[in-house]
Amino acid sequence: MRAAALILCLLASPALAQAPGDAARAAARALEEASVQLDAAEGSRDRVRALTQTVTAYEDGLAALRDGLREAAVRETELSRRLAAQDEEIAQLLGALSSLGSTAAPEALLHPAGPVGSARAGMLLASVTPGLAQEAKALRSDLNEVAELRALQENAAQTLREGLAGVQQARTELSQAVADRTDLPKRFTEDPVRTAILISATETLDGFASGLAQITSDEAPNSLPPVDEQKGALELPVRGQVLRGANEADAAGVKRPGIVIATLPQALVTTPTAATVRYSGPLLDYGLVTILEPQPDLLFVLAGLDESYAETGEILPEGAPVGLMGDAASDSASLSREGSGAGRTETLYIEVREGDAPVDPLEWFASDKG
Repeated sequence: MRAAALILCLLASPALAQAPGDAARAAARALEEASVQLDAAEGSRDRVRALTQTVTAYEDGLAALRDGLREAAVRETELSRRLAAQDEEIAQLLGALSSLGSTAAPEALLHPAGPVGSARAGMLLASVTPGLAQEAKALRSDLNEVAELRALQENAAQTLREGLAGVQQARTELSQAVADRTDLPKRFTEDPVRTAILISATETLDGFASGLAQITSDEAPNSLPPVDEQKGALELPVRGQVLRGANEADAAGVKRPGIVIATLPQALVTTPTAATVRYSGPLLDYGLVTILEPQPDLLFVLAGLDESYAETGEILPEGAPVGLMGDAASDSASLSREGSGAGRTETLYIEVREGDAPVDPLEWFASDKG
């Protein structure tokens, strides 16, 4: 009875999901493709766009690899614990299979209940044998998967190093390409004196935003198409996670009408849609700020950049680079964070203003970036 109960318990075990290592392998291939893109960007006519796409491809690949490795580590731990807990069952299973594989002695074929009992026992044995073989096959598959997952994680370190080196090179080349760019249209010219006066007289973001029209000269009419139909579907300007929603208090109890996105160091910030750069520079306690105007009476405020690519008055196309987040850690620490999935140490503050009032940015942006 005990042996029968053991066999039934083993056969009732739930089926295992497909190995998560596939995601990590796909991400590694994506990083290889990003490396090819970096080489191709060298001869691209629109070098800024090509390098922006390359940086984005690297960031997506690194994020996917990081997630895949985390899932692989969780899966390996799960399988290892499961196999360790089944040591006794595995030993009994191997013993049962071993005995089935040997030649039975004549006396073992006798049954106390006589020929009928022997026949019934034979029928039971015949029904159980395929189950034992199937369970052995499943256990062998688990052991092989553990070995593959461990090898995958060991080999991933080099892939991560190459990916981090590639994205850093792409970021450096992008910064240079932006500095060399001369073909962007300008909607107006910034008056630096008026800008300085407005900043010195400003105590709040509200006050600064309401005075933006004062810092321009020779302003042309807005020629960009309206974006109302994209409301709620715009991509966030940076890969990351929503750390705080609109009007949620921070650790100091301060509430702001925008959202805070936690990002990895040096993450690339791009325009969610074509827009005029209303302002780009330091402001109050927000750090480097870029204010985009996709259409009249609509402003996207991006604050907390470490490096800004935008110039006040420029008209940026959708997906254009705005700047980079900071990096307070060393390269070696960055590698460790990429491998562990931790380290979203940088924060981008996003505020959306319709007319003179702020609104919840998630009314405009889809918050599914990871």
